[in-house]
This record gives sequence, C-alpha cells and structure tokens, in this order.
Amino acid sequence: MSRIIFVNRFFFPDHSATSQLLSDLAFSCAGAGHDIHVICGRKLYGAGGKVLPPTERISGVEIHRVGSAKTWTSGLVGRAFDFVAFYFASFFMMRSLAAAGSTVVVKTDPPLLSVVAVLALRSRDVRIVHWLQDIYPEVAQELGVRIAGGWIGRLLAGVRNWSLRAAHLNVVLGRLMQRHVLDLGVKQERTCVIPNWIDETKVRPVAHARNPLRTQWGLERQFVIGYSGNLGRAHEADTMLGAAIRLKERTDLCFLFIGGGFNLDRLKERAQSSGVAHLFQFRPYQSEAELSQSLSVPDVHWISLRPELEGLIVPSKFYGVAAAGRPVVAISDRAGEIAHLVREHQCGIQVQPGDVDGLVSAIEAMSADPDATRTWGTNARAMLERHFSRIAALQRWFDVLEIGALERKHA
Repeated sequence: MSRIIFVNRFFFPDHSATSQLLSDLAFSCAGAGHDIHVICGRKLYGAGGKVLPPTERISGVEIHRVGSAKTWTSGLVGRAFDFVAFYFASFFMMRSLAAAGSTVVVKTDPPLLSVVAVLALRSRDVRIVHWLQDIYPEVAQELGVRIAGGWIGRLLAGVRNWSLRAAHLNVVLGRLMQRHVLDLGVKQERTCVIPNWIDETKVRPVAHARNPLRTQWGLERQFVIGYSGNLGRAHEADTMLGAAIRLKERTDLCFLFIGGGFNLDRLKERAQSSGVAHLFQFRPYQSEAELSQSLSVPDVHWISLRPELEGLIVPSKFYGVAAAGRPVVAISDRAGEIAHLVREHQCGIQVQPGDVDGLVSAIEAMSADPDATRTWGTNARAMLERHFSRIAALQRWFDVLEIGALERKHA
C-alpha cells in the first residue's frame, strides 16, 4: 500500500478551487486502498475566524491541519503571517510523515511551498512531486507587488528554480506553463502536463426552459453574458465594461456576475459611475448542488486573463463552463492557453484585451444567432468529454503516482 502525502493550505471541507481538485484526487486515491495523508491549514478560504480541528479522518484520508489557528490582520501582512506559520508547521509535519518510499505531492498555496518541501525532504528516500497551479514570484511581479521585484524577487526565483529541478516531477496545467518551467532549467522528463478538471457527471447543461434560476433572476428573455468565479487581480474586466457602455441602449442584454474577488467592488462602482448598472446583475457564489443551474444561466461566459500572465496561470473556470455546455469569450492573448483551446475546438471566440470593438461585434453576432451560439456550447461539452474528463485526469494522476489503474467505482 503506497503512502502519499499531499500538502496544500486548503482541503475538504473547504470549497476553494484548489481544495476541490486536491480533495477529489486524495479521496479517489484513498478509495483505491492507498495510505493517504493531507497536510493543510486549519481555516477555510474566506470563512473568517472559523477553525477546523487539528486532526481528522474523512473517507479514508488522514488530515493533519497545521499552522496558526489565529486570524491575523487582513491584507498582505496578515497573509504573510499565515504563510510563515504554515511553512514552519508543514516542514516538520512532512518530516514526521514521509517514511521511506513515500510520495509527497506539494501544491502552490502558499507560494514557494516547493522550496519548503525540498528543504524538508531532500535527505529522505521519498519522491517529491510539485503540482503547479501558478508560478511565483513571477505572478506577483507581473501584478506589481513591489516586494517581489528587485533582488528579493531574483532570490525567490533562484531558490524556487532549485526546488523545481530537485523534484522528481513537476505537474503543470498546460503547454505554456510547461514551456515556462522548461525555460527555468527543468529537464523535459521532469515535467508533465495534467490540466485541471471538473466532474462532468455532476455539472451538466441545463436548458433555459428548465432552469429555475433564469426565472428567479428575471432573465427569461435576456441574452446573458456571464462570469462565474473569482474576479481577481489576474483578470481583466475593462474590455467587458467598455462593451457594456457601447451597448447600454440594448434592453435585451444582461451582464451576469456570479462570485466574488478582489476586483468585484471596483467593477460594481465603475458600472454605476458609467451609467450601465442597469445592464449588470451580481449574484453570490452558488452552492455546489446548484452549479449546473448557475453555470447554465448565461448564453455565453467570458473568461479573462491578463496577457502577461499567460504561462503562469491557467483559468480553470473554463472547464466548468464547458461542462455546462456554454461557449466562451476568451478575453486573453491570442497565443494564450484558453484561446488556443477555443479555436481548436470551435467553442467560442477570442478577443484581445482592450479590443472593445471586437467584443461588441462578438456579442452582437452571438445574440443575433442563438443557434450558432448553442452549437459552440455543444462543442465545448464534447471537448470536455473527449479530452478533459475527470476520469482521464485522475487516471493520469494515478500514473504519475505509480499506483496503478483507477477503478471507476472509487472515482
């Protein structure tokens, strides 16, 4: 029986994106009869002061919650305290749990956790696998975080590169991220692409006529351009706002936002000050049970990523949109990861950030030809089932972990 140790700041019952992916993989491994341990933090994402117990066993997974249970001040200072506490506690917990022959899979929350793992385990007979959801400190540098620049940034990047080269394998989310990791000096054979996933058996297309949220939200006769998830610093909303301003006389359009994030309040304020608040509707995150309905409310979803972050982040919300059978407007660089998939599988359209004219034309064309728009959505669902299914992703992880074939009854 293989011992596999996963390390990430968040895990079940937390519902953040990285937690859901890790929880799915860990529970699948445990269900297949393996000795699974998870090192995570004691708090839930965005849940204030709620604290989880330090140890717990859930569905065969041994959970070890470490770090500070205290809620520090908000902002960068508070996050820094949380990160440092987690670094120290996870260091010693990894050393305690990682017996000879173990595999340790380390994610990237908090950033640079790969360095902590290699420092803790480099003298042990264990396999170290880094699961890269994003690449720091480059993300912070591109977002203008001053402390991540200059000599500090070069130092952090240097030790991070060392940790990636020292790992047995680095799992990345897409071809551009793999190229970036190779450019850092990591050998080809020490990289592997496994995209993120969603359970397509749980998130399915819901026709507008059978979707109660369309009625509850008063959108029965609207063409809905949706956004679902976190609107963070990495995402660009100005192009969409510019299109809304250009289309403000349309009474049949709605820009629906479902979720939260750093830029949410700014978007609300700018919509109000620009005189287009009547075109926008803002809804909170929906429960997992309502995900099929909420993702199916829009006729089309927009997904954005600042061009300078291509290869450092992959917007994984794309897979949920595809599962709901909806097309995508990718406001991103033409050479970007999602833009490439949209073109290859004919499941939407790519618009360059800042190209308001192009976005207005796309919205007008899609709203005027709903049949073609629905065909794009059908293509998106087909792409997911053929190339990005949950079972396929989990099997690729089982191969990486060298634990044999995935039995569907355990998935």
